[in-house]
Amino acid sequence: MIPLLFIKNDAVTFGILISVLALVFYTTQSSKPFWIRFYKYVPALLLCYFIPALLHWPLGLISNESSKLYPFVSRYLLPASLLLFCISLDLKAIARLGPKALVVFLSGTFGVIIGGPIALFLVSRFFPGILPAPPAELWQGLSTIGGSWIGGGANQTAIKEIFQVSDTLFGSVVVVDIAVANVWMAILLYGAGIHHRINKWLKADFTQIENLRVKMEAYSLSVEKKPDMASLMILMGVTFGGVGLAHWITDRIMPVMEQYKPWLETYKLSAINSSFFWIVVLSTSIGILLSFTRARKMEGVGASKWASIFLYILVATIGMQMDLSQIVQNLGLITVGVIWMCIHILIIVLVARWIHAPFFYVAVGSMANIGGAASAPVVAAAFGPGLAPVGVLLAVLGYAVGTYGGLICAYLMQAVVN
Repeated sequence: MIPLLFIKNDAVTFGILISVLALVFYTTQSSKPFWIRFYKYVPALLLCYFIPALLHWPLGLISNESSKLYPFVSRYLLPASLLLFCISLDLKAIARLGPKALVVFLSGTFGVIIGGPIALFLVSRFFPGILPAPPAELWQGLSTIGGSWIGGGANQTAIKEIFQVSDTLFGSVVVVDIAVANVWMAILLYGAGIHHRINKWLKADFTQIENLRVKMEAYSLSVEKKPDMASLMILMGVTFGGVGLAHWITDRIMPVMEQYKPWLETYKLSAINSSFFWIVVLSTSIGILLSFTRARKMEGVGASKWASIFLYILVATIGMQMDLSQIVQNLGLITVGVIWMCIHILIIVLVARWIHAPFFYVAVGSMANIGGAASAPVVAAAFGPGLAPVGVLLAVLGYAVGTYGGLICAYLMQAVVN
């Protein structure tokens, strides 16, 4: 279907997105047999992601091209969500989860590093006609996906600058990056709804993670009280005061980072010269610090519920960024991206099965690589709101190794096409 109408007013678009979220949650409360069976197999979070994508294309109702919603949500509501999730954090309980999360995460990183060169080699050898340019001209552009899928946008931009990738080629590979990563995120959200069945295949014990989730929920119930206007206003004040503080400190840090930009580039640390990186790290850190104070009791007036609301709004705006029509227009590069992603998935799943790691580690470890701080908490929260901080911590690790991993991937790509 050809898009007929694009609503470009962000107020209208936001109203539509919130209405979609409300409708989804309204149907989750339904006692009708159809909805009960439907949500047994389809996670509500997946609908909150895919319906906005469908509203963009093929329905042609909303546009993401001129919208300022995602930048606003990612810079204000995402940090607020991370801060609120971390307020009731139990770091000791997370530490007791053991090293499996890190092992699975690093296996996903390895999968991205070797997946790109293998995918480019296979497509250039067996299907060269579907590529828009010779592989020798494409590897530099495709290498930016490696930086993005291990770290994030800052790592991707760093590699673009290192190899002087043209804006035209970069625009094409960004489509691959977003399309393939978003489809994989949707699959992971579905997997979260059936994770117990997947854990049986992985021969994994979900007990520790389940205990952490139950413990977080039990703590929430133990301090729960009926919120009044004063307590809610204090909660919002602490939340957005903390986000504001993170932005203020970031504004002080960035000029210093600019002074050391050549040094950072020399040691491939350009990723930390990003305001988004610091906003995420500082908001998370402020939330963790508050968890050691009386502010932890704010969980009783709905801290994690507000965090979830902000997170679902983020999910809707992420879904809105997905343009399904671009997949058809870039089939050659999409093919490389799909094979690349399949190699990442194969390695991370095999490692998880080998060490008997639960699907939670697969989903969060993969998305911490592929999606970064904007997506990993979303996937983690699909298993339980109290688990979102695990996704944040792994995503920050991805930022740290993203540029290095992306460069290794780039040089391996260069080797297979020359």
